[in-house]
Amino acid sequence: MATDETLPLDHTQSILEVTKLVGSLLKTSGQPFALAGSVAAYAQGVPLSLQHDSDFCVRRQDSEAIVKALRDGGVEVRQPPEDWLLKANANSEEIDLIFELAHRPVTGELLDRAELLEVDSVRMPVLSPTDLVGSLLAALSEHHCDYSALLPIARALRERVDWDQLRQEHGSRPLADAFLYLLQRLEVIDAGEVPS
Repeated sequence: MATDETLPLDHTQSILEVTKLVGSLLKTSGQPFALAGSVAAYAQGVPLSLQHDSDFCVRRQDSEAIVKALRDGGVEVRQPPEDWLLKANANSEEIDLIFELAHRPVTGELLDRAELLEVDSVRMPVLSPTDLVGSLLAALSEHHCDYSALLPIARALRERVDWDQLRQEHGSRPLADAFLYLLQRLEVIDAGEVPS
């Protein structure tokens, strides 16, 4: 029987508070952005317990203005060794400011497709369901291939995702194709067209 010490801590409310803080500061800055990752899935209605961090997609060319806005708002920002994101911290919770989703640059078009949603009472842009699931498929690799984390998101968003688009974009990648096949076998999605 599991004890309280062996269960992961639920950081949901703490992560939501930090997400609201950063989202508000980014909105005030006037720079385009969109919430991504597990917090975006939560905002899209997927019932998740949040454990890790809050991810925001931002354009690389806006990073200087974004860093200033966050630091002025009391958020610590640092440059990690990776050159595709910035790391931030507020109230002991981590925030990732992402310039690239699985080696694809964050673009104005991606941010324009974001949906304005309420995230625990603060409205902010959130990646569209298709872009959100697509970013998770693109991130699959031999070193990171956790279908159990993807499955509840795909199930919850299945009617709002353009699966044919994702098949075209990701179907040639073995790990993404295997996950799409798994969704078909579980009857979460229809078979659709085979990518050419």
